[in-house]
Amino acid sequence: MKKAGDEVTVKQVQIRDGFWSEMQKRMIDVVIPFQEKVLNDEVEGVAKSHAIENFRIAAGLSEGEFYGMVFQDSDVAKWLEGVAYSLTVKPDAGLEKRADEMIEIIARAQQEDGYLNTYFTIKEPEHRWQNLEECHELYCAGHMMEAAVAYYQATGKTKLLHVMERMADHIISRFGEDKERGIPGHQEVEIGLMKLYRATGKEKYKKMARFFLEERGKNPDYFYEEKVKRGWRHWGQYTLDPLDTKYAQTYKPIYEQDKAVGHAVRAVYMYTAMADLAGEDGDERLYQACRTLWNNIVNQRMYITGGIGSTMEGEAFSEDYDLPNDMAYAETCASIGLVFFARRMFEITRDGQYTDIMERCLYNSIISGMSLDGQKFFYVNPLEVQPEASRKDFYKRHVDVQRQKWFACACCPPNIARLLASLGGYMFEQSEDTVFVNLFAAAELRTGVGGHLSTLHLETEYPWDEDIRIRIENEQPTEFTVAVRIPAWCENWTASVNGSRCQETPEKGYLYLQRTWRTGDTIGIHLEMPVRCMAANPRVRDDVGKMAVMRGPLVYCLEEADNGDQLQELYLSEDAAFTLKREPEFLGGTVTIATEGWRLSENEWDEHTLYRT
Repeated sequence: MKKAGDEVTVKQVQIRDGFWSEMQKRMIDVVIPFQEKVLNDEVEGVAKSHAIENFRIAAGLSEGEFYGMVFQDSDVAKWLEGVAYSLTVKPDAGLEKRADEMIEIIARAQQEDGYLNTYFTIKEPEHRWQNLEECHELYCAGHMMEAAVAYYQATGKTKLLHVMERMADHIISRFGEDKERGIPGHQEVEIGLMKLYRATGKEKYKKMARFFLEERGKNPDYFYEEKVKRGWRHWGQYTLDPLDTKYAQTYKPIYEQDKAVGHAVRAVYMYTAMADLAGEDGDERLYQACRTLWNNIVNQRMYITGGIGSTMEGEAFSEDYDLPNDMAYAETCASIGLVFFARRMFEITRDGQYTDIMERCLYNSIISGMSLDGQKFFYVNPLEVQPEASRKDFYKRHVDVQRQKWFACACCPPNIARLLASLGGYMFEQSEDTVFVNLFAAAELRTGVGGHLSTLHLETEYPWDEDIRIRIENEQPTEFTVAVRIPAWCENWTASVNGSRCQETPEKGYLYLQRTWRTGDTIGIHLEMPVRCMAANPRVRDDVGKMAVMRGPLVYCLEEADNGDQLQELYLSEDAAFTLKREPEFLGGTVTIATEGWRLSENEWDEHTLYRT
């Protein structure tokens, strides 16, 4: 295995126009300001947040009671992280000033011993650290660590970074092999600690992340014993059983886990930290554990859209090949976590299978979680919705027919914001002598690979258009490699440099083009995008006899708006002919697909006939 290389930072990339620039512009101009108002309880008709007011109360700046979920602090953390990336992409003195003011409130809410959590500071100070399973103090800390690092990288300001160093030091003083052998109920702090380690260079934070990961599953009954010891519960009768050791992935040590089980978001957050640590330390055993879990997800437990977590019960993975379409949970946050996991696995392996899944999730199961205006959201993302069934069927009650303005448990909206605002960092990766082009969008990358400053200009209308053009601009001729992903979905492609056909053969999904590059040199990539009719493994019971329609990285949707109701009556032949049409005014510019099919006849059926020979 390879040790992880250098991440490309958001500062190095400017997304210019096209599909993702519109998404990112909406994030910055609409979503982040909208969420700021929500967090300040300034938007009528949405679920009350109170998250910022909780910090004000904890800081002694307001009077009142804590309101919201026990993990409400994490919404502020994710918003701040999104702000940090936003300021990198588009400086905004007013937004930065308001973020600084929020950070000042957070700093004042921190306790003398470094502890930071508004729920326990305001409501139950005597119960700190007694309910790791349900109360998510470590989860909130992890998100705030991520925000602190992102804000430091964006602005150079260290106030929040120092706040979270103090909180991390407080955590280290309490947990460890010779202390309380606790583990997070909801994994996330491990990711935050790894980012804090990189930002500060302090090994103790990486060591703490490893402890939390390796301690998990050593005592599968830890949460049950914790409950018995304290004698109280946060969620009352609605809580999940602490003896369900698969829900929070405590059933075995991480090195022995071979199936993705339990709460999907917790799982992929944990796998992300495992892969991050494996890459950082060159830990082959930990990498193999990650690879086993990855293979189980993408080969047995993932929807064609990249959605994961097929059951509402516990927002969880269920069993291999159990992928119901109309009862899918497929939480937006879970797909975001899978992107995090994919990125870390790619950093270790330089294998396109991981960036292929990153792309699949981004285009299909993540942006589906947000409306085009950036003000309404899906928490769950099923592949099939029958509106009346969703309203009346108990087992489909989790499926919203329309996107919602906000949620009482609002983890998904700010998660989308922080991911898309930082998207430039996912488009590229770099090592000492290679630039990896992972995702395709009109963008510019500034890099020092090869020892001199170079800029790669990507020009494309992907995912609608089949052509990508990469133009090099540099200070002086520089030798380095440009590695361009050739997606696994693309069977026919061509590549050229300055008009001459490339003879290189892709390695693990990447075409490596090593040259001494000069200003004006141009790489041309053509990826054929025929419409593809996709079938699922017949072990997926719900997909037998069904097909999905894809073009490029996109899974297309058949909707009542175009085809009337009773969509289950429609079918296509396996050799259907498709017509493509670019529609610039439709949904922000889209290629639509038309074909001829059939509708099962209702002529011989009436409302009194349910079955017949």
